[in-house]
Amino acid sequence: MTGVRILPTPSGWPRFLLPAAAAADPTDLDAAVGRGAFAALRSAIGDSGPAGVLTALERSGLRGKAGPGPTIAAKWRACEAVPADERYVVVNAYQADPAVFTDRVLLERNPYAVIEGAAIAAFAVGASEVIVALRAEASDAIAAVEAAVTAAEKAGYLGSAVLGSAVEIRVSVRPLSGAYMLGEETVLLKGLEGRRGQPEQQPPYVTTRGLWGRPTLVHGPQTFAAVPRILTGGGAALAQTGTESNPGTILVQVSGAVVRPGVLEVPIGTPIGDIVRAAGGLPAHHQLKAVLVGGPSGGILPRKALTVGYDAESLEAAGAHVGSGSIVAIDQGACVVDLAAALTRFLADQACGKTIPCRIGLRRLAEIGARICEGEPRGDEVARLDDLASDIVESALCDHERRATLALRSVVRYFRAELDDHLIRNTCPAGVCPMTADAPAGAVR
Repeated sequence: MTGVRILPTPSGWPRFLLPAAAAADPTDLDAAVGRGAFAALRSAIGDSGPAGVLTALERSGLRGKAGPGPTIAAKWRACEAVPADERYVVVNAYQADPAVFTDRVLLERNPYAVIEGAAIAAFAVGASEVIVALRAEASDAIAAVEAAVTAAEKAGYLGSAVLGSAVEIRVSVRPLSGAYMLGEETVLLKGLEGRRGQPEQQPPYVTTRGLWGRPTLVHGPQTFAAVPRILTGGGAALAQTGTESNPGTILVQVSGAVVRPGVLEVPIGTPIGDIVRAAGGLPAHHQLKAVLVGGPSGGILPRKALTVGYDAESLEAAGAHVGSGSIVAIDQGACVVDLAAALTRFLADQACGKTIPCRIGLRRLAEIGARICEGEPRGDEVARLDDLASDIVESALCDHERRATLALRSVVRYFRAELDDHLIRNTCPAGVCPMTADAPAGAVR
């Protein structure tokens, strides 16, 4: 299994996604059925029907983890309403952030919940094919899902006559290799079709025209894993967890300068500081300087942001986002200017180049960051950075371009003194940046 620790859940924090206790073999179907696996699918096909499933989802208020937006029920209704000879359900488990493993942990530790949730979605919208898309290097997660699918098919929970009914639901696993952009849903669908991975403007949304031009549901593993619990009586509890606009829980990977790095199931809206403390806080003699929230395209927030809730609205207002589901604690030995420049360079390298803001704008933004770190600024770099970032955000095609600006903009917003040390005094307080030794302080080039 992925060598990432699952952190104990603090008292009062419910679990909807990860099992309460680790199973000896998460792919053991008999044991999983004994714990309630596929009871929701049986109820959906035998009693509730598609209408009942959608009603239960509506009552729960379940939404995707990246933000409020439409409810999951609304997306399912939109997909089901489009006349089509075929519909698809896609589990987006690609998780593009190379350092975050929350989805892999879920697929390895609770594969039947994800598979069952996706099968229920297929039944509700009239789809017969489910595709689980993962990174090709996620070998343990791939093996777990494949084993679980095979066992479920043999037992009649999947296949041509699910649970003895006329319902057909086939699940396949598709490992994909590619760039960071494959995490975006329209790019992922192109990858499944064998096409060049570049995003498409929406609308039309994938629920209307997705994989092979057919209506398609695309959700992450965490969204699908919550569905069975909702249908077996957990919808009210989920609705009372999290925030009013985004109920439920989310998996967060906490890393960096913390005592116990690992993955934690967190009620949506939990303050960032509580999440860091659940990971043991910082080691002795370390002081928290900042937190990177949202992965490479996230924002770098100061200590005062520890009171910010871990939910889409609160994070967006603070200059970050849920993103890959990660929080990286940064101590006093790090340079946030260098970190922001490195993240911007990475995102510029990973950009698909379909639009000018993506192809040229992000590259110029990365060059500004590099000049600041090297002690070779040109005129008013802060004004140039702000103008360019605004242009990129306003003309971007996809969130990759928009969010690639967050790291440097958060440094301007929250760490201006450290930025001025680089720009005006030609010094890096953390001693990280390779400042030009012979550059006079305050020089303008």
